[in-house]
Amino acid sequence: MGGDVTIGLSPLLPAWVLIALAAVAVLLIGFALFRRARGTGLRAAVALILMAVLLNPTLVVEEREYLPNILVVLVDDSPSQDVGKRRERSAAALQGLRDATAKIEGLELRVVRAGADAGPGREEGGTYLFESLTRALSDVPRTRLAGVVMISDGQVHDAPAKPGTEKDGAPFHVLLTGKKNEGDRRITLPKSPSFGIVGKPLGMTVRVEDSGEGASLNGRARVTIRRDGKDWKQVLVPVGRDYPIEFTLEHAGPTFFEIVAEKGPEELTLVNNRAVVAVNGVRDRLRVLLISGEPHPGERTWRNLLKADPSVDLVHFTILRPPEKQDLTPVNELSLISFPVRELFQVKIDEFDLIIFDRYKRRGVLLNRYLDNIARYVENGGALLVAVGPTFT
Repeated sequence: MGGDVTIGLSPLLPAWVLIALAAVAVLLIGFALFRRARGTGLRAAVALILMAVLLNPTLVVEEREYLPNILVVLVDDSPSQDVGKRRERSAAALQGLRDATAKIEGLELRVVRAGADAGPGREEGGTYLFESLTRALSDVPRTRLAGVVMISDGQVHDAPAKPGTEKDGAPFHVLLTGKKNEGDRRITLPKSPSFGIVGKPLGMTVRVEDSGEGASLNGRARVTIRRDGKDWKQVLVPVGRDYPIEFTLEHAGPTFFEIVAEKGPEELTLVNNRAVVAVNGVRDRLRVLLISGEPHPGERTWRNLLKADPSVDLVHFTILRPPEKQDLTPVNELSLISFPVRELFQVKIDEFDLIIFDRYKRRGVLLNRYLDNIARYVENGGALLVAVGPTFT
């Protein structure tokens, strides 16, 4: 807080008018002095007073309040800060800055936390800090910006192409929470199929990489592979090189492989020592079971649709006489065959890739144990389609 006293002028007439009047007054007073006229001094004093009135002088007392400079501290809160002791180092660095700036008069500390989430329109897993910095500086005049300090592990995905554009010349410092040449082991899958034909050989590629001072390119890592939650095999994978693994899908639907590498000589986290891949199994020919609950014109549409693809094997049954329709005709005289419920929904149900129920109503044809088989069939990767209409509703 400070105050200055100054005299300001607020002329009542334009400058050129005042200059003209002053010139006339000087000429008249000079002429009076030349003629030695009486009262010349009094006339000169009156002229000076009139000019002073026209200049309209004012006494200005100015009070000034000095605003503090602002130091912006950008703290990285991304998940990678949880590796090792980075989070603790970040908190210690922030507390150190608070203690240091508290001793400096006229300096305001502004803490901005960013990177906890990717934000809209951003890829998952990225660390975006400079967007938050830009928003934090939006209301800070550049003349008051003392500097920017970023506390981060150094993994930033939105750094500007030209350094300095975000801070406009203010000092910019980065405090790294990680250690130099930190070591870690991670496993990657350079090549893995998303689907394959059941019973045909497939392959994926596994790669184990070590980083840091203690990394060795000649070592081997033990990799354990679990298939659908069960131990499948263990292999020794050369570090830093691709290693092929062959397998065969045993059933349709997704097969999950969990690949885990043993702990390396140096580890920041064991999360990246694990990889999971799902491979969908499909059959060479699609076997479809179509069950029509009653005869109707749409049956021909179903058959034409499924028979149009030569890779589809169709098995079609239509329930012509439900159990509630009984008559006295002997069974040996009927031209209809009995519905093979047990053979279809217990013995051979796993041979079908798709089961379609077309206008089927529960009329006692399928018992509860067969419905349980259908539920188990779907859980194991089978497909079920129920086509119904307004009459069913």
